[in-house]
Amino acid sequence: MGVPEEQDTPPTFGPTALATPANLVTVARIAASPVFIWMIAAWGPRWATFWTGFAIAMTDYLDGLLARRHGATRAGAFLDPLADKVLVLGGLAALAWNGQFHAVPVIVIAVRELAISAYRSRAGRKGISVPATQLAKWKTFVQLWAIGFAVMPSLATHAHWVATLTLWVAVVLTVWTGWSYLRSARGAAAPQPGDDRGD
Repeated sequence: MGVPEEQDTPPTFGPTALATPANLVTVARIAASPVFIWMIAAWGPRWATFWTGFAIAMTDYLDGLLARRHGATRAGAFLDPLADKVLVLGGLAALAWNGQFHAVPVIVIAVRELAISAYRSRAGRKGISVPATQLAKWKTFVQLWAIGFAVMPSLATHAHWVATLTLWVAVVLTVWTGWSYLRSARGAAAPQPGDDRGD
Protein backbone atom coordinates (compact mmCIF):
# COMPACT_ATOMS: atom_id res chain seq x y z
CA MET A 1 0.00 0.00 0.00
CA GLY A 2 1.61 3.24 -1.15
CA VAL A 3 2.09 6.31 1.01
CA PRO A 4 0.19 9.33 -0.40
CA GLU A 5 2.36 12.23 -1.46
CA GLU A 6 2.27 15.32 0.74
CA GLN A 7 0.33 18.20 -0.72
CA ASP A 8 1.40 21.80 -0.36
CA THR A 9 -0.79 23.50 2.21
CA PRO A 10 -2.67 26.39 0.62
CA PRO A 11 -2.20 29.79 2.28
CA THR A 12 -4.72 30.62 4.98
CA PHE A 13 -5.06 34.23 3.85
CA GLY A 14 -5.21 35.80 0.41
CA PRO A 15 -3.12 38.77 -0.73
CA THR A 16 -5.89 41.29 0.09
CA ALA A 17 -6.36 40.14 3.72
CA LEU A 18 -5.75 42.69 6.46
CA ALA A 19 -6.22 41.11 9.90
CA THR A 20 -3.64 38.33 9.64
CA PRO A 21 -1.33 37.13 12.43
CA ALA A 22 1.70 38.49 10.57
CA ASN A 23 0.11 41.91 10.06
CA LEU A 24 -0.97 42.10 13.71
CA VAL A 25 2.61 41.40 14.82
CA THR A 26 3.87 44.10 12.45
CA VAL A 27 1.36 46.63 13.75
CA ALA A 28 2.40 45.74 17.31
CA ARG A 29 6.02 46.43 16.31
CA ILE A 30 5.06 49.86 14.99
CA ALA A 31 3.07 50.61 18.16
CA ALA A 32 5.92 49.49 20.45
CA SER A 33 8.67 51.39 18.63
CA PRO A 34 7.85 54.80 20.22
CA VAL A 35 8.40 53.22 23.65
CA PHE A 36 11.91 52.17 22.62
CA ILE A 37 12.60 55.59 21.08
CA TRP A 38 11.47 57.30 24.28
CA MET A 39 13.69 55.02 26.37
CA ILE A 40 16.73 56.01 24.28
CA ALA A 41 15.97 59.72 24.53
CA ALA A 42 15.05 59.70 28.22
CA TRP A 43 17.35 57.05 29.69
CA GLY A 44 20.27 56.72 27.29
CA PRO A 45 22.29 53.49 27.32
CA ARG A 46 20.69 50.91 29.60
CA TRP A 47 20.26 47.19 29.36
CA ALA A 48 16.50 47.64 29.67
CA THR A 49 16.61 49.86 26.60
CA PHE A 50 18.73 47.35 24.67
CA TRP A 51 16.53 44.36 25.46
CA THR A 52 13.37 46.30 24.65
CA GLY A 53 14.75 47.21 21.25
CA PHE A 54 16.02 43.67 20.70
CA ALA A 55 12.60 42.21 21.45
CA ILE A 56 10.89 44.66 19.09
CA ALA A 57 13.39 43.97 16.30
CA MET A 58 12.99 40.19 16.68
CA THR A 59 9.30 40.45 15.85
CA ASP A 60 10.43 41.09 12.27
CA TYR A 61 11.49 37.44 12.07
CA LEU A 62 8.24 36.35 13.70
CA ASP A 63 5.98 38.19 11.26
CA GLY A 64 8.06 36.85 8.36
CA LEU A 65 7.59 33.31 9.65
CA LEU A 66 3.86 33.85 10.06
CA ALA A 67 3.56 35.37 6.59
CA ARG A 68 5.27 32.37 5.01
CA ARG A 69 3.06 30.00 6.96
CA HIS A 70 -0.31 31.72 6.47
CA GLY A 71 0.22 33.68 3.26
CA ALA A 72 1.77 37.03 2.38
CA THR A 73 -0.48 40.04 1.90
CA ARG A 74 -0.24 43.41 0.18
CA ALA A 75 -0.85 45.13 3.52
CA GLY A 76 2.05 43.20 5.02
CA ALA A 77 4.33 44.16 2.14
CA PHE A 78 3.57 47.80 2.96
CA LEU A 79 3.59 47.59 6.76
CA ASP A 80 6.74 45.51 7.26
CA PRO A 81 9.23 48.00 5.74
CA LEU A 82 7.29 50.83 7.39
CA ALA A 83 7.80 49.18 10.79
CA ASP A 84 11.52 48.85 10.12
CA LYS A 85 11.81 52.51 9.19
CA VAL A 86 9.90 53.70 12.26
CA LEU A 87 12.21 51.67 14.51
CA VAL A 88 15.45 52.58 12.71
CA LEU A 89 14.83 56.26 11.99
CA GLY A 90 13.26 56.88 15.38
CA GLY A 91 16.13 55.15 17.18
CA LEU A 92 18.79 56.99 15.19
CA ALA A 93 17.05 60.34 15.72
CA ALA A 94 16.91 59.73 19.49
CA LEU A 95 20.62 58.86 19.55
CA ALA A 96 21.45 62.02 17.60
CA TRP A 97 19.23 64.01 19.96
CA ASN A 98 21.13 62.89 23.05
CA GLY A 99 24.50 63.34 21.39
CA GLN A 100 25.56 59.72 20.95
CA PHE A 101 25.51 59.90 17.15
CA HIS A 102 26.54 62.77 14.91
CA ALA A 103 23.65 64.24 12.95
CA VAL A 104 25.27 63.89 9.51
CA PRO A 105 25.15 60.07 9.12
CA VAL A 106 21.68 60.00 10.65
CA ILE A 107 20.44 62.60 8.15
CA VAL A 108 22.01 60.70 5.24
CA ILE A 109 20.24 57.50 6.27
CA ALA A 110 16.93 59.28 6.86
CA VAL A 111 17.01 61.07 3.49
CA ARG A 112 17.82 57.84 1.64
CA GLU A 113 15.13 55.82 3.43
CA LEU A 114 12.41 58.40 2.87
CA ALA A 115 13.45 59.07 -0.73
CA ILE A 116 13.52 55.40 -1.71
CA SER A 117 10.20 54.80 0.02
CA ALA A 118 8.66 57.61 -2.03
CA TYR A 119 10.34 56.33 -5.19
CA ARG A 120 9.10 52.78 -4.65
CA SER A 121 5.59 54.07 -4.04
CA ARG A 122 5.70 56.11 -7.24
CA ALA A 123 7.20 53.23 -9.22
CA GLY A 124 4.54 50.88 -7.90
CA ARG A 125 1.79 53.15 -9.18
CA LYS A 126 3.40 52.90 -12.62
CA GLY A 127 3.55 49.12 -12.43
CA ILE A 128 7.32 48.97 -11.81
CA SER A 129 8.33 46.50 -9.13
CA VAL A 130 11.25 47.46 -6.87
CA PRO A 131 11.65 44.38 -4.62
CA ALA A 132 13.86 44.39 -1.55
CA THR A 133 17.29 42.88 -2.14
CA GLN A 134 19.26 40.67 0.20
CA LEU A 135 21.82 43.45 0.63
CA ALA A 136 19.05 45.85 1.64
CA LYS A 137 17.97 43.40 4.32
CA TRP A 138 21.55 43.32 5.61
CA LYS A 139 21.52 47.11 5.55
CA THR A 140 18.57 47.17 7.93
CA PHE A 141 20.29 44.56 10.12
CA VAL A 142 23.43 46.72 10.39
CA GLN A 143 21.36 49.84 11.10
CA LEU A 144 19.62 48.09 13.97
CA TRP A 145 22.90 46.86 15.43
CA ALA A 146 24.36 50.36 15.26
CA ILE A 147 21.47 51.40 17.50
CA GLY A 148 21.85 48.30 19.67
CA PHE A 149 25.58 48.85 20.25
CA ALA A 150 24.91 52.50 21.12
CA VAL A 151 22.47 51.60 23.90
CA MET A 152 24.60 48.83 25.44
CA PRO A 153 25.97 50.44 28.63
CA SER A 154 29.34 48.68 28.49
CA LEU A 155 30.04 49.62 24.88
CA ALA A 156 28.61 53.14 25.20
CA THR A 157 30.94 53.83 28.12
CA HIS A 158 34.15 52.07 27.10
CA ALA A 159 33.98 51.40 23.34
CA HIS A 160 31.51 53.76 21.71
CA TRP A 161 33.59 53.57 18.54
CA VAL A 162 31.99 50.17 17.89
CA ALA A 163 28.57 51.79 17.51
CA THR A 164 30.02 54.67 15.50
CA LEU A 165 31.86 52.34 13.11
CA THR A 166 28.75 50.21 12.67
CA LEU A 167 26.74 53.36 11.93
CA TRP A 168 29.15 54.38 9.14
CA VAL A 169 29.04 50.87 7.69
CA ALA A 170 25.25 51.26 7.70
CA VAL A 171 25.61 54.59 5.89
CA VAL A 172 27.68 52.97 3.13
CA LEU A 173 25.19 50.12 2.73
CA THR A 174 22.27 52.52 2.85
CA VAL A 175 23.64 54.74 0.08
CA TRP A 176 24.78 51.79 -2.03
CA THR A 177 21.46 49.95 -1.87
CA GLY A 178 19.58 53.18 -2.57
CA TRP A 179 21.61 53.71 -5.74
CA SER A 180 21.08 50.05 -6.71
CA TYR A 181 17.31 50.44 -6.36
CA LEU A 182 17.27 53.50 -8.59
CA ARG A 183 19.51 51.86 -11.19
CA SER A 184 17.37 48.70 -11.27
CA ALA A 185 14.15 50.68 -11.54
CA ARG A 186 15.55 52.75 -14.42
CA GLY A 187 16.53 49.56 -16.21
CA ALA A 188 13.06 48.11 -15.72
CA ALA A 189 11.44 51.30 -16.97
CA ALA A 190 13.71 51.71 -20.01
CA PRO A 191 12.15 50.58 -23.32
CA GLN A 192 13.75 47.45 -24.71
CA PRO A 193 14.94 47.14 -28.35
CA GLY A 194 11.93 46.73 -30.58
CA ASP A 195 9.58 47.90 -27.83
CA ASP A 196 7.79 51.06 -28.90
CA ARG A 197 5.65 51.31 -25.77
CA GLY A 198 8.05 53.61 -23.91
CA ASP A 199 6.75 57.06 -23.03
